[in-house]
Amino acid sequence: MAEEQYPGLREFMTARGGALSRAAYLLTGDRHLAQDLVQSAMLRVLRHWRRVSDTGPEAYVRKTIYHVYLTGRRRRRIRELVTGQVPEPPPVDPHGRSDLRISLDRALAVLSPRQRAVLVLRYYEDLSEADVAAVLDCSVGAVKRYAHDGLARLRRIAPHLVDNVTEKAEA
Repeated sequence: MAEEQYPGLREFMTARGGALSRAAYLLTGDRHLAQDLVQSAMLRVLRHWRRVSDTGPEAYVRKTIYHVYLTGRRRRRIRELVTGQVPEPPPVDPHGRSDLRISLDRALAVLSPRQRAVLVLRYYEDLSEADVAAVLDCSVGAVKRYAHDGLARLRRIAPHLVDNVTEKAEA
């Protein structure tokens, strides 16, 4: 019944759901919140699915994910809960990529929602400044400012990430 109502939805989510979830994870820093974000965005998209699915739904869905993320962040601020127990250390990663990923997640969590969204769109999604401005409904100048401020803040709080990128570029 649902497949008749939303033709192509299953195929779209099978093909692009992983990429959408990865982008949402970079925004939220939490797998469960990322899944919730994608689901919330898809609920909004379903109202317009027949119209959107004919023109290629990915851009529309991605834009909706970023808007749901930004509006959700404005409504509620999640406070960090301090506990008396120290969590177990993560398992050792023989490739060293987990440490880098954790550092990046922590650094991105410090940024404002707009800075984080701009950096994810610019450098993970590899969109142009004009495309980022279109997705976030803001000016190109605002995108440049958020990117500049976000990168400057990342350089201050996580200089080892910049060193890691520089080393890989030289190699």
